[in-house]
Amino acid sequence: MKNTMVGPLPLPDFEESPGGLSPALTTIFAVAGGLCVANVYAAQPLLDAMGASFGMEAAALGSVITVTQIGYALGLVLAVPLGDIVDRRRLIIGHMALSIVALIAAATAQSTVALLASLFTVGFLAVVVQTLVAYAASLAVPGQRGAAVGKITGGIVIGILGARFAAGTLTDLAGWRAVYLVSAAALSGMALVLWRALPRDVRPRSDGYLAVLGSLPRLFLNDRALLLRGLFALAIFAAFSTFWTALVLPLRAPPYALSHGEIGLFGLVGIAGALAARRAGRLADKGMAKAVTGIALALLCASWAFIALLPMSLVGLIVGVVGLDLAVQAVHVTSQTVIVGRHPGAQGRIIAGYMVFYSIGSALGAFGATRAYAAAGWAGVCILGTGFSVLGLASWVGTTSWRARAGRLESRPRLGPDLL
Repeated sequence: MKNTMVGPLPLPDFEESPGGLSPALTTIFAVAGGLCVANVYAAQPLLDAMGASFGMEAAALGSVITVTQIGYALGLVLAVPLGDIVDRRRLIIGHMALSIVALIAAATAQSTVALLASLFTVGFLAVVVQTLVAYAASLAVPGQRGAAVGKITGGIVIGILGARFAAGTLTDLAGWRAVYLVSAAALSGMALVLWRALPRDVRPRSDGYLAVLGSLPRLFLNDRALLLRGLFALAIFAAFSTFWTALVLPLRAPPYALSHGEIGLFGLVGIAGALAARRAGRLADKGMAKAVTGIALALLCASWAFIALLPMSLVGLIVGVVGLDLAVQAVHVTSQTVIVGRHPGAQGRIIAGYMVFYSIGSALGAFGATRAYAAAGWAGVCILGTGFSVLGLASWVGTTSWRARAGRLESRPRLGPDLL
């Protein structure tokens, strides 16, 4: 059988930024990433409150999440690749400054159109978190890249899941608009910290913007490892978004009738599982990416059996939440660890392309979740989430079997780290 797989594309040889990545700077990256990404997910526990403010029907509430994810996907394609050709320090601060303006616009929106336009912009600018990840990966030495990515991803996960608790609590105390005002204030402080803490981004830059954008699809079409990791991201984050988008609907309804703050506590439960996934980066550094991915995808499928117990048991739901977040983040950390080292100097494009798959999955999950709930209740949500999860596992099993039959599992060193 003719081998159609190729090695990394020839790209400009950018040197890693000097100075390395210290533990303190890694922590700053993690905190900044958490604050930035929280803006994408803060709306999930607020959907019913937003709907009441603007008279939106239950089936249409998912559009609030979907439009944010669409903005995020476009930002990944158009904004994150800029990190490969401009000073990432200035790019990060600029994005955060514009994010503050967009958050204030969302907080003061007086119509559905104004709200959706503001949240689209919030999503577009929130991609700064991926510029942070790419910058950190370029600063870290190769043997510690997985650990660094794992720690930063842990901060991002805390932002994603903690945002639900913070947003729910603030909504109960001061209304949903306060969530975006508080976030704007937090980003203002973080931007000042980053301006002082981030090192100068000194790299030779020769490619133009259009050339950088043009190389993005070629990277994924010519590197099977990147494409596979992108497909895994689509499946796992479709399942993730399906669950978290729909969760507020049954928990706000009888017999539970929980407050937004109480619903947000489930986000804190998920943090425990997600933080446990940080070790996945270290295992990927040791060449165990394939095994970690397969086990995590199997766990993701199994977690829906517990999540489906929601009508009868909150304890079963909690077990399912921990399993789902552990599985999703283990695959995510492993994937980022594998892909960021494949094309030095193109980390921005690689992260951008990978996260496009992520955003497509998140948008699909958000779009389908509220409609599945309206059509078939919580059972419909669980069927949809299980379907996405099985798709991810089936892709991993099918690709593993193909490589085993081809007899090339370890025979192509130029492909770099374990692909699966």
